[in-house]
Amino acid sequence: MTVAERFERSVNRHWYVKYEEAAFPFIQKGWVLPAGQWETFDPFILMAEDWFKKGAFSDHPHRGFQTLTYVIDGRVEHTDNGGGHGILEPGDVQYMNAGWYARHAEEGVGDDIAHTLQLWINLPAHLRMSETIYQDVHSEDMPVVSFDGGQAKVIAGNIADETGPLKSVVPITMTEIHLEEGAEWTLPLPVNHNAFFYVLSGDMTFGDNNVRLAKHGAGTLSFQENAGDDEQSGLTIRANARRSKVLVYSGKPIREEIVPYGPFVMNTMEEIRDAYRDYNAGKFPAPK
Repeated sequence: MTVAERFERSVNRHWYVKYEEAAFPFIQKGWVLPAGQWETFDPFILMAEDWFKKGAFSDHPHRGFQTLTYVIDGRVEHTDNGGGHGILEPGDVQYMNAGWYARHAEEGVGDDIAHTLQLWINLPAHLRMSETIYQDVHSEDMPVVSFDGGQAKVIAGNIADETGPLKSVVPITMTEIHLEEGAEWTLPLPVNHNAFFYVLSGDMTFGDNNVRLAKHGAGTLSFQENAGDDEQSGLTIRANARRSKVLVYSGKPIREEIVPYGPFVMNTMEEIRDAYRDYNAGKFPAPK
């Protein structure tokens, strides 16, 4: 596909996230990608925006999917069954492939109010019981693409000849884009990836249909699912305010029926019951 023929992304659907107060140690929650719409968001299942303090996400299990946790503010302390331990700060990301079993804790540090985005990403059936993987990605280790009026941090995937340090087991991209008022940039994305974005600050215009959204705005993008893996598309983004920042995620759809239930994501309800039986039988050892 030549540059002249490159598919230009438009915004399919867009909305503003609505928030609800929660009982302590939870503070507030909103759904960037609401649960129950995984067919539309495939390979993404849901994304929650949470404000919480220590004690909110203590020791708990997972099986059958992946998570990407982005820290907006505060600090998050993580411990897991792989022996991992670390503290993530604003702009840092943690990737988890729960695979056959994960058990971990994600806590606010001290008196911090942690503010995070957690994205759940599907796994194809043949990888549901794969090896458990955790990876912390710190902001300073993300390669930067600089351009007139802004920059893009590449967290996952290959963007503008830079490869992000996050190594997922399915093809995804994640990019954090900063633009000053009046600046414009076209983000290259694999044309066969389903994609969405979330505005973290400022005011921006997206796509060739010029959809304008401010902070807390989200949207899904057009794509060509049957295109080749090496074909690229472009998402044009323009800032209408100073210090505009957006996260853009993309992934190749899996197109398998799934059953998300509690902390598990499997292909059938029987597999969900197996996960609960294994957990209750002590087959999910606690974080080390």
